[in-house]
Amino acid sequence: MSKDKRRGRNNFVILLIITLAVFLTGLFGSLFTSTATKSQWYLENKPSFTPPRIVFSIAWTILYILIILAIYFSWIKSKKSEKIKLLIIFGLNLISNALWSFLFFYLRNPLFGFIDLLIIFSTIIWALFYTKKINPVSTFLLIPYLLWIIFAGILNLSFGL
Repeated sequence: MSKDKRRGRNNFVILLIITLAVFLTGLFGSLFTSTATKSQWYLENKPSFTPPRIVFSIAWTILYILIILAIYFSWIKSKKSEKIKLLIIFGLNLISNALWSFLFFYLRNPLFGFIDLLIIFSTIIWALFYTKKINPVSTFLLIPYLLWIIFAGILNLSFGL
């Protein structure tokens, strides 16, 4: 098998692994979100400017696709020495991302949710700076995620006010 075919096959496997990791993040979060957004606790306390549920579904689908692409483009352009740091940055981000729904919806704890959003925000900023030197396209792809997390933080802070 030629080197280009092997690289193409390896890149496809990497894309599948990244897609699976991001998909599992979304799936874990949705376990706590889907029924909680119909609960009396949520409906009585959510801010008046909270978008309809469908907006969240559409936004997260788009954001997860952008995250997948950002990780993938960074990974395939990174040097071996940069890959561990990419794993740490995006690993912490995805774990924090999945954890937010558990903290906010399952534990019904907006304070813990907000603290987690600060971690998510920090890892996105870290990713923006780190990916800029590896692949600026990845940096660009992460900007909507950053903006959405800022909006989520505003909603989270306004919860129950």
